[in-house]
Amino acid sequence: MKDIVLQRFSESARVKLAFAEQSVDAIISAVEVLVEAFRAGQKVLLFGNGGSASDAQHIAAEFVNRFKMDRPGLPAIALTTDTSILTSIGNDFDFKEIFARQVAALGREGDVVIAISTSGSSPNVIRGVEAAKEIPLHVIGFSGRGGGKLAKLSDIALVVPSDTTSHIQESHITAGHVLCELVDEALFGPQAR
Repeated sequence: MKDIVLQRFSESARVKLAFAEQSVDAIISAVEVLVEAFRAGQKVLLFGNGGSASDAQHIAAEFVNRFKMDRPGLPAIALTTDTSILTSIGNDFDFKEIFARQVAALGREGDVVIAISTSGSSPNVIRGVEAAKEIPLHVIGFSGRGGGKLAKLSDIALVVPSDTTSHIQESHITAGHVLCELVDEALFGPQAR
């Protein structure tokens, strides 16, 4: 068992480092887009399925409440949390529309979407991004497995170089934390004062 524990941690670390090295410029670009949007009074809409839904909620909570420093809340909404909205859209239209209809209702030009799909191919995530592009919103896509359609549709694509869902998710939440930290520093850190 010890070997498995050490091997899994080692694999995860390797994937994260490879992701960081290949994506550092894209992560910095994402920070710049988020900072510009928050400074302009815009909001962030986040969505994904399963573990990616949890990541969307986690990142939204870090923006709205706090990450490492005490500061005013930043406007971020996870579109994965309202069961009445999700089930009514899924029932009345189609499950593929659960994010697209929310983006169309809540998104305003200049807002940012963070769309998360480990495969880059989740139909409802793709439809949400397509709705965002129509407004237009800035789209930051978190994916893996080569990026899929999500990477192609995103203004900024953060693609984890792995086919292993757990390692993709581990890298996504680390990237989310880095975004939160750098946004906080840019908006509220010593150099921002």
